[in-house]
Amino acid sequence: MSKSTTKDMTVGSPMKLILGFAVPLLFGMLFQQIYSLVDTIIVGQFLGVKALAAVGATGSINFLIIGFCNGMCSGFALPVAQRFGAKDEDGLRKYIGNSAVLSIILGLAITIVTTLFCRPILELMSTPPDIIDLAYNYIVVIFIGIPAIILYNLLSGYIRSLGDAVTPVIFLVLAACLNIGLDLLFIVVFHWGVFGASFATVISQGISGLLCLFLIMKKFTIMHLKRSDWKLDSAYVRVLLTMGLPMGLQYSITAIGSVILQAAVNPLGSGAVAAMTAATKISCFIVCPFDALGSTMATYGGQNVGAGRLERLGKGLKASTLLGLIYSLIALAILYFFGEQLNLLFVSASEVEVIANSQEFLIANALFYFPLALVNIVRFLIQGMGFSGFAMLAGLCEMVARTLVGLVFVPIFGFSAACFASPTAWIFADAFLIPAFFYTRNKLKKKWQD
Repeated sequence: MSKSTTKDMTVGSPMKLILGFAVPLLFGMLFQQIYSLVDTIIVGQFLGVKALAAVGATGSINFLIIGFCNGMCSGFALPVAQRFGAKDEDGLRKYIGNSAVLSIILGLAITIVTTLFCRPILELMSTPPDIIDLAYNYIVVIFIGIPAIILYNLLSGYIRSLGDAVTPVIFLVLAACLNIGLDLLFIVVFHWGVFGASFATVISQGISGLLCLFLIMKKFTIMHLKRSDWKLDSAYVRVLLTMGLPMGLQYSITAIGSVILQAAVNPLGSGAVAAMTAATKISCFIVCPFDALGSTMATYGGQNVGAGRLERLGKGLKASTLLGLIYSLIALAILYFFGEQLNLLFVSASEVEVIANSQEFLIANALFYFPLALVNIVRFLIQGMGFSGFAMLAGLCEMVARTLVGLVFVPIFGFSAACFASPTAWIFADAFLIPAFFYTRNKLKKKWQD
């Protein structure tokens, strides 16, 4: 493995390192969002508003389950980043082997449970009767494809932990192009409906994972495992579960609030669900830079803690916060001037109410994008430092906020209240995360001094 394949983030300018790592990672996340965005555009344009609402009605439960899987995989990659920073190759391989075995076990269990209980969950969420069958046909395929999703997220997490954010992007570009082609084939040519959209997504994710596996086998000799590395070791398993499960639960706990909010919006009708669907898809695409900054800070924090370079944590936080502030203003301007045009990607111009509600949702969220930037930056930095439990508590704060808005304010004020659910959640989370960073950094300093 050549040194150019990896990146040591324990030396050099934090701003330069963060930008150099985040930019290619951003492109990867943008193409990952294309999976979802293209699905939604094609569904809305070719299958109509009801199909669009059906896909949107699964968004929160999708986030609940898939978010847990993605968070778990990210957590499993953190010890790998720390061992890489500490130059401990034996420990690095042991963590990879143990996390791979745990992922197989947990992935199969999650797939079976979610597939069996998919329909009852949609019914519990008060999914409108005119779209529940379509919603089920879409989300059950996603759940069956969970092993493919875990394969990509785990392997790409390993690669990023070694400082390589470029090659996973290349694979996602290829997979995104494949996803677009399969969407058109399955929906437009084969007329498979929403089932075709989800099936295309799963196939594309699986191919991305296989490409990551091929790369590891060919280039990353540091990750070539011995038979003993696959044997579960209680010490390694304990660390992995301590980091992986809280990160997964962080997403799931956050998503519980989204599920409750979705259940509160569903009775407003399929039009309101379609509006929130379109706005959420646009927003997810626009906020990718915040996600890229977050994932960058997880690797940055993990490597620097592993190397004992604690003084670099604050410098990295300042650099990423400045980047987050600048992009927050750019994103607000984009949505203010072009939000309505972006909505036309999903629905026809005749859907005036859907477009107006979606634009209201977008602007209400964009006004609070800087608090969202801080949520991603600080939470992932804390996770990289080895304190995943604190990040999970931030997810609890978000859950409480969305639940409060969904149960109390949406029934009174309707769709407008739902527009401010996420901003409220971000502020709640920041109120916990910012003090938590200084606490955890001081705790690490004391540990190193002792």
